[in-house]
Amino acid sequence: MIVRTVGEIEDTDADIRTENWRSKRIVLAKEKVGFSVHETTLYAGTVNDFWYANHIEAVFVFEGEGEILDHGTGRTHRLGPGSLYLLDNHDKHQVRPETDMRTVCVFNPPVTGREVHDEDGVYPLVTEDD
Repeated sequence: MIVRTVGEIEDTDADIRTENWRSKRIVLAKEKVGFSVHETTLYAGTVNDFWYANHIEAVFVFEGEGEILDHGTGRTHRLGPGSLYLLDNHDKHQVRPETDMRTVCVFNPPVTGREVHDEDGVYPLVTEDD
């Protein structure tokens, strides 16, 4: 059994910060459970283009307001506490938080924590063996 708090993740190498967001990686590939779990805060007023070409991601919003644009369909959806979006088709998308938006994200396959978004917003597929 693994038990951890978000506080234990803060200011470690599993606490990733950018100008637009902060991601605390609570469960990573090294745990060998088939998924990773992150608490991610997207900062108010930012524009975030992502495309997880190598991962499926589910995102549950538990605080804050904003919207998500599906680049494939052109549709925009409102996000707020209790919203969930599932990128089940490796969807190119843009998240625009109006307030700081706190989320819980689940990735499959799991991320290792060493991934960095490329110019297209894609995480490379990195395994624990790389």
